Amino acid sequence: MPWCDTCDRFYNPNTLRSDGTCPTCGRQVAAPPAAAEEEPTPVPWHFKLLLVATIVYLGWRLFQGVLWLLERL
Repeated sequence: MPWCDTCDRFYNPNTLRSDGTCPTCGRQVAAPPAAAEEEPTPVPWHFKLLLVATIVYLGWRLFQGVLWLLERL
């Protein structure tokens, strides 16, 4: 919990400066965030499955809609 003793105030981590210092007095109140050199987390397999299922479902509904329109003509 970033707490500045000088300002006597709690700071949310996203309100601090990028180096972890207090925005008011400049005192170091938190460790600087880790470098952004980490690999991004991979997309979960179940999200990919949901995406494929959604595309298949919407494709099927589009096909049904086109058939319905052709029957009306």
